[in-house]
Amino acid sequence: MSVQITIIGLGQIGASVGLALKSHSDNLYIVGHDKEPDAAKAAQAMGAVDTYKYNLPDSIRDAQVVVLAVPLSEVRETLEVIGPDLQESAVVLDTALAKGTVAAWARELVPQGRFYAGLFPAIHPDRLHETIQGVRAARADLFERSVTVAALPPGTPESVFKLATDFITLLGSKPLFMDITEADGLVGKVHILPQLAAAALLDATLDKPGWQEARKLAGRPYASVTAGAAYNDDSNSLCEAVLTDRENAIRLLNAYITSLIELRDEIEDGDREAVGKRLNNALEGRNRWLGERARADWTERVGEQALEGQSMGERMSQMFFGSAMTKRTKQRK
Repeated sequence: MSVQITIIGLGQIGASVGLALKSHSDNLYIVGHDKEPDAAKAAQAMGAVDTYKYNLPDSIRDAQVVVLAVPLSEVRETLEVIGPDLQESAVVLDTALAKGTVAAWARELVPQGRFYAGLFPAIHPDRLHETIQGVRAARADLFERSVTVAALPPGTPESVFKLATDFITLLGSKPLFMDITEADGLVGKVHILPQLAAAALLDATLDKPGWQEARKLAGRPYASVTAGAAYNDDSNSLCEAVLTDRENAIRLLNAYITSLIELRDEIEDGDREAVGKRLNNALEGRNRWLGERARADWTERVGEQALEGQSMGERMSQMFFGSAMTKRTKQRK
């Protein structure tokens, strides 16, 4: 018996999940849903999903696993719609920011007997500088040579931990388990803070005195730094993330502001040595990080999670239908 996985949101992340799973498609039937019909059609055309459904509850009614690959601003509404139709033992995985916020929504909106697991995938190091977005940016190897944070609520059954581990492994990624608070702290530092910094720079320059001429000169440094405002989630999702976890956002902003003030003071004092050292350390640190990200040697230290013996489909069949059903399925092959 096949296991249905429904992917809600068929942009770069959702469609890439589908493409990665399709290479391990034994016993897996992948259904897609997206509020934009063209995105759903494109995902099916590229082979990311077996079929797609326009009606959201219909798309998940027979699903054992539901993947929410939608912006944070759409997660709560999506859970409200699908919650009543989630079948017994179904597992909801999400890829949005702010795991603490989503976990709270899941406690409220996901019925008992169904489970939630928060995932946050890093992308392939070769894709870091790509600017293309949406379903056209989907790649089967998007999550390879990377880690995926898995943040599961306390009390989650071991079987759900195992499913999350196998799921991440099938994406070509390595699972990195941590508690929800730790996950939000790390994601905030490397995803939310850069977007806030980009927004602040834009606010400090756009339509300010001199902008009419400055806009003609703005080049790669300006485009690169302000790109953080356009990547990943939309502005509504960023607003939701910082307002629902204000303590974390304020802590990150305070650290950033402190660094800016120190740099400002060094410039004001004309301290050439201090300014030079700060700028050199920043550049060297960035180059070091890019090299580490390209090598991705930390994925080996996370530990291989080999799928030996049973396939992913067989493992899921056993989880959802029981060992007897799995044996019958194998005998019919």
